[in-house]
Amino acid sequence: MDDKIEKIMEKVNECDIKFVRLQFVDIHGAAKNMAIPLMRADQIEDMIKEGILFDGSSIEGFVDINESDLVLKPEPETFSTLPWRPEEKGVCRFICDVYWPDGKPFEGDPRYVLKRTLSKYEDSGYEYNVGPEPEFFILDYDDEGNITPLDTGTYFDVEPIDQGTDFRRKLVMDLEALGFDIEVSHHEVAPGQHEIDFKFDNALKTADAVITFKQAIKAIVDKMGYLVTFMPKPFFGENGSGMHCHQSLFKDGENIFYDPDTPTQLSETAMYFIGGLLEHSRALSAICAPTVNSYKRLVPGYEAPVYIAYGFKNRSTLIRIPASRGKSTRVEFRAPDPSCNPYLAFAAMLEAGMDGVKNKIDPGEPVEFDVFKLSMKELEEMGIETLPSSLWEAYHALEEDEVVKSALGDHIYEKFMEIKHKEWDEYRIQVFKYEIEKYLNI
Repeated sequence: MDDKIEKIMEKVNECDIKFVRLQFVDIHGAAKNMAIPLMRADQIEDMIKEGILFDGSSIEGFVDINESDLVLKPEPETFSTLPWRPEEKGVCRFICDVYWPDGKPFEGDPRYVLKRTLSKYEDSGYEYNVGPEPEFFILDYDDEGNITPLDTGTYFDVEPIDQGTDFRRKLVMDLEALGFDIEVSHHEVAPGQHEIDFKFDNALKTADAVITFKQAIKAIVDKMGYLVTFMPKPFFGENGSGMHCHQSLFKDGENIFYDPDTPTQLSETAMYFIGGLLEHSRALSAICAPTVNSYKRLVPGYEAPVYIAYGFKNRSTLIRIPASRGKSTRVEFRAPDPSCNPYLAFAAMLEAGMDGVKNKIDPGEPVEFDVFKLSMKELEEMGIETLPSSLWEAYHALEEDEVVKSALGDHIYEKFMEIKHKEWDEYRIQVFKYEIEKYLNI
């Protein structure tokens, strides 16, 4: 028996685990799972080696009913107990890869898409690291049952204005129990909005962590009697929630974005990577900001990145280069929001950046002034373009971008576009309260 599997079985016995959750995600990045009753620890070995058959036609973006059988295979490195479940007769979880019954990886599995992309560049010695900053709202209900922010706090507030201190403390402790290396937690700019940042890691581990992070926070806060949302823009007139992604490339243990001999201490590789992200940013929006609501966040005036430019200290640009250097040298891509599927977003960002490296795409000069203050005429004169202003614009940009399309693969691209066309059509035929109030008396 494999030593890793043996240690897992020992842990299962030690913790009196009675259920195993086999977790995966759909095309949207929503966590799905099957719970398997555990009669004896050696069932774990069978699951890991043989997998568990399931109906893939029930999962959006997977397969049609005439080819429904798929197989979940747990990845041993993702084993963890779930601290928000009962300690006695507890629950453990594996993140799974999805396969066809003949043993081939299922090309519609978002996790496989990222693994395939990473493998392509790992063969050349690259390691792609990502450090995301997912923001979220903790919500309560008023006396009339309407959803309302938990508090009226803003950036870095303390009690009693910040009502989320105890929530974040509990969240951090439970996330650490799941193996997260938490760097910082604090109140964000909008009422009821919070941020918990965890340390960067290999992109696959980080994508797994984002899914676990969202699932854990929702479960923990629900047990405390409140609601969590990762919806990008839940409240009109308030800042939305982003998931800025800090990215770096390593080779032979060294951060190749760092070059101490240049004026900025950024390497040529880093500059070309930035060029690739900028070049493909409009198509990336469809993957990194994938909902109708995402484009309510991506508007001027709310600290959201709208303008396709990069800067060093500048938080009004799409890409920012934080001041840290050496092994911490990184590129912060600010378009993603926490509604995205992290597996697809990371794969697409890597392909876009590496296209810049391959084709030596020059990002131009940095922008070090507040782009939000420029008029449309000034933006045009400076050649600064904007991200899509709607999901409709974003998916049309994706249709024209072969690099980002190839990152998804044919199966996911076709299913994704089918879903997004439908989502836009559902949205555009709605009649909203704003329209009634504005146009009813015409």
